Formats: sequence, C-alpha cells, structure tokens
Amino acid sequence: MKKEAKDLIIRSKRPKGEDGYKTFSIRVKEDIVAQIEQVASQTGHTRNELIGIFLEHAVEYCTIEK
Repeated sequence: MKKEAKDLIIRSKRPKGEDGYKTFSIRVKEDIVAQIEQVASQTGHTRNELIGIFLEHAVEYCTIEK
C-alpha cells in the first residue's frame, strides 16, 4: 500500500530574544554551582532549567523591606 504524500510544514525560526527569554551572564560562587550540578545530576534537569526554576521561586516569594 502506497503512502499518500503530505506537506512538510517548516515554520520560520523566531529571532533570538523573541522567544520570551533573555540571555545574560552572572557570577556564581563555585560551591553554589556544585550544588546546582548535584541537583541537575539527581533530577535530569539542566543547570539552565534549574536556575530558571530557582529564580522564578525566589521572585515569587521575595519580600522587599524598606
């Protein structure tokens, strides 16, 4: 039985920065990096994913004192 050809749709890639993410550099103490890498190896998440999760949590539960 011959398969029917279907259109292959390839969408244009969004330019960097238009995907809702921003890239920037930070300095992090080596012991914090080691802890993040340990969590990454235990969970299968990348360091980048974990840092995003940690930052979202911190921003949500942050209290600003004046």
